[in-house]
Amino acid sequence: MTKSEQLQAVAILVPADFSDHAVGRIDRTFRRVGIERADPALVTGEMRRTVRGIASFAGVDAAMMDALPNLEIIASFGVGYDSVDVGHAAAKNIMVTNTPDVLTEEVADTAIGLLINTVRDLPRAETWLRDGSWVRRGNYPLSRLTLRARRVGIFGMGRIGQAIARRLEAFGLPVAYHNRHRVEGLAYQYHPTLKGLAEAVDTLISVAPGGASTQKAVNAGILSALGANGVFVNIGRGSTVDEAALAAALADGTIAAAGLDVFADEPNVPSALLDLPNTSLLPHVGSASEHTRRAMADLCVDNLVAWFTDRRPLTPVPETAHVKART
Repeated sequence: MTKSEQLQAVAILVPADFSDHAVGRIDRTFRRVGIERADPALVTGEMRRTVRGIASFAGVDAAMMDALPNLEIIASFGVGYDSVDVGHAAAKNIMVTNTPDVLTEEVADTAIGLLINTVRDLPRAETWLRDGSWVRRGNYPLSRLTLRARRVGIFGMGRIGQAIARRLEAFGLPVAYHNRHRVEGLAYQYHPTLKGLAEAVDTLISVAPGGASTQKAVNAGILSALGANGVFVNIGRGSTVDEAALAAALADGTIAAAGLDVFADEPNVPSALLDLPNTSLLPHVGSASEHTRRAMADLCVDNLVAWFTDRRPLTPVPETAHVKART
């Protein structure tokens, strides 16, 4: 049997909607099994017997893994994988992969665009032109905020954080950061606490991953430390922010403005944020270009191909890097 024939015999479960490009590649390479969502109640006897891999946008919990006794690998589409129970996967010798690097520059571009939109109020200025206000009412009001002379802090100095920092340097802005640990080789000022970073800057960009350790890390205390001229931008995960505290801080002038691409309960955005005039809000489009999503889809499927041919993935997440293929 050729390698191609061996791969075509491997059943890959694809829950819910998925990238059309990835689905096309999976159909040409493996035996795709569709399912409405990653719910163990929907797993059939045949799936239990045959499914060896999952390719998914959505989360995969412990119960779903337990429902598939022959599961070897979960290829997660995206750099963040907090919706996958990686601890359980590691304990069950299940490999988990993600799609880092290929979306880094796109997300960093979006972060800078969102920052500029937030401080210069550009989306509302465009609406002013499009709805005829420029003709009827004259020039759009001067923006209260500017990027000039700002001091920027980055919460989460991984690949994307560093790409954002490089762009900010080109704008002539000083950069500092907070991470769990100092990043070797970086000259940016490091703050061992998020509170210390917020006190030292007036612009905070969050690129932090989700999970228990970052749950509502950006809270009322952090926002207060940022100050009345403060701007908060979130391009990481909505779970890292106390959205009620953020809405209150924006409403009462604790901080000046916020730009958000991610939310705690997507696609549901709190009306308290929607109704504020000093927010710039995007529907989680950080990596959402055809170019980048295609590259992410390719890496997702390439991980499956590598696992079932060479028995090694291309981009394992750290928690399962030790997992070995079953013999």
